[in-house]
Amino acid sequence: MKLQIVPARIGVQWVKLGVQTFWRQPLALAALFILAIVGMSLISIVPLIGPALALALLPATSLAMMVAAAEATQGRFPTPALLLVAFRTGRQRLNAMVMLGLLYAVGFLAIMGLSALIDGGTFAEIYLGGEPMTREIAEDPAFQSAMWLSMALYIPLSLMFWHAPGLIHWHGIPPVKALFFSLVACMRNWRAYLVFCFAWMAFFMACGIVLALLTGILASLIGTVAGGIMVGAAMILAAMFFTSIVFTFRDSFSAPDPTNPADAELLEE
Repeated sequence: MKLQIVPARIGVQWVKLGVQTFWRQPLALAALFILAIVGMSLISIVPLIGPALALALLPATSLAMMVAAAEATQGRFPTPALLLVAFRTGRQRLNAMVMLGLLYAVGFLAIMGLSALIDGGTFAEIYLGGEPMTREIAEDPAFQSAMWLSMALYIPLSLMFWHAPGLIHWHGIPPVKALFFSLVACMRNWRAYLVFCFAWMAFFMACGIVLALLTGILASLIGTVAGGIMVGAAMILAAMFFTSIVFTFRDSFSAPDPTNPADAELLEE
């Protein structure tokens, strides 16, 4: 496994491939993503440990969407069983994915804890607990400081975990090394990832404008249905985004070993 340096323009290509691949199997990929979100939401209800367990499952969910996108690229139908792909590839990789999930939960909760030192936990309660946002809270300097600190700290955390699930699954890299290699890959190819980020933002904004116009028309005709359309569209866009992650992984590292059956899921373009 070797790190590959890619040009900045490939960031747009990753977005295109994510959207195109999603529409090859839209029902399967959307259903897989929604099942994962619903599952994590139900787990988060468990008292005390629920939110932490839900956070720990996020790397496994990311991997499931990566494998599902690879399946769709090969013309195969991604099944709901892929939600468990992180836990079905042998004891060594199972232990590695469990450790990765725990590290993510600890890192995320540590960020929330640091933000609580600034605003007394208001930002954490809104972000994790679903507490209502008010204008007074949004204008509170302490809340704003906690929010910006959390965003600043979450960026390196997300970069470390961006490729880590794929590195464990396809290359058998230990968790800590996978986190390091993921961060290095994102930093070395920062131009491509920046373009990738801006391309998705532009795509989301364009879709948002179209949806706002559509729901504005529908709201006057059929009322509450418009809100359901917005929620459904948001889930589809999120599923498209997660579908595109596998292409960032494929191009950031050398091609998997074709003699390894697990590696056959990643195709050359």
